[in-house]
Amino acid sequence: MSEVKLTAQTRTEFGKGAARRIRRANQVPGVLYGHGSDPIHLTLPGHELLLALRTPNVLISLDIDGKSNELAIPKDVQRDPLKGFLEHVDLQLVKRGEQVTVEIPVVAEGELAPGGNLLEHVLNALPVEAEATHIPESLTVSVEGLEVGASVLAKDIQLPNGVSLAVEEDTVVLQVLAAQAEEPAAEGEEGEEAAEA
Repeated sequence: MSEVKLTAQTRTEFGKGAARRIRRANQVPGVLYGHGSDPIHLTLPGHELLLALRTPNVLISLDIDGKSNELAIPKDVQRDPLKGFLEHVDLQLVKRGEQVTVEIPVVAEGELAPGGNLLEHVLNALPVEAEATHIPESLTVSVEGLEVGASVLAKDIQLPNGVSLAVEEDTVVLQVLAAQAEEPAAEGEEGEEAAEA
């Protein structure tokens, strides 16, 4: 798991106007919370934060006002629905060695059995508990040769050492569905129209 260092400043201005001023300066407003401490309102560097958030569950080392260093993971990221820029981020304070619950993206690899079957991702990310500094970036699952009706349960996914499920073992993560065929009536109607013409 990668660790990214960011420099942050505490902020004292709140509200929409203050948030707009922060974003105009290519910064992102955020809140750091956790461990029973009071939330810390921060201003974070926009471009560096955007790059860091490309990695799911990235571990962020925050240098706050040059006084304190804190470790955090992203908990909620708000983006502009049209332009995609960051509007706000919530960060959860973590400590080395602490277990945290996070969602890890599930990546399927391999070819399904022949026949035009479809793979449905019931869960795109699997909730797990992991040590804060050793969160896997993704979980790879082989779907090689799976046929219609087959499913991959949470307990079937190989987890790295120190990572445990945070959902029921029988939770369906992936399932194979039959491809939907076109209705035969539609083809018959087209044939009748051709005959009439």
